[in-house]
Amino acid sequence: MILQDKVALVTGGTSGIGRATAITYAQQQAKVVVVGRRMDEGEETVRLIKDAGGEAIFVQADVTKIADVKAMVDKAVSVFGRLDIAFNNAGMVGENPSLIEQTEAEYDRIMNVNVKGVWLSMKYEIAQMLKQGSGAIVNTASAIGVVALPAVPLYTASKHAVVGLTKAAALQYAKAGIRINVVAPAAIETDMFEAATGGQDEAKAYMAGLHPIGRVGQPVEVANAVLFLSSDMASFVTGETLMVDGGYIAQ
Repeated sequence: MILQDKVALVTGGTSGIGRATAITYAQQQAKVVVVGRRMDEGEETVRLIKDAGGEAIFVQADVTKIADVKAMVDKAVSVFGRLDIAFNNAGMVGENPSLIEQTEAEYDRIMNVNVKGVWLSMKYEIAQMLKQGSGAIVNTASAIGVVALPAVPLYTASKHAVVGLTKAAALQYAKAGIRINVVAPAAIETDMFEAATGGQDEAKAYMAGLHPIGRVGQPVEVANAVLFLSSDMASFVTGETLMVDGGYIAQ
């Protein structure tokens, strides 16, 4: 049980990769703070953890709001006494593929969730970890944080920003005992994937064919990579971008 006695926080823990990671953390004996905007889905993640014998709480928060982010970290510490691990996973894609037709509001919405949300989360997570003298943070970027996808220019920009932010933060706090890494998935079978493909088999098959491994990924496959980066097994790993992409970037 490689996370025994650890306290882990997961943003975007209401579904998909976030839920899978929260459950994986709990299976490794971490106490889990599930964070998200959707209360019913968040409570469902907690129920799944508790039904399997784990320990978890749900905190409703919007990572774009500084008061919510401070409160989620404060709640983790008040309930469990510390914060050892944070998985900053909350994110969104956006809808309009045309760069010149995208609005200022759409830009703000994507950047606020994907970049500001990660920055705010790290701001308060790192402050707590500095008090403890240790910690591990994993941020969610994307394979599109390393290369570009023309259909989602703002999403591409936001995920490149997450990679850069992660590297800079990792360097700032390396000597403080805090490791900060980023996981970069390609297409993963989540609600977001369903929305992107319209639930159509032809679109799903096309997406699967883009990956040399011949399929899209499963949320638990990303969760396992996050678990590694969060644990002492990755004790000499910081500032790293771990691709979980079925070979997409190797092409």
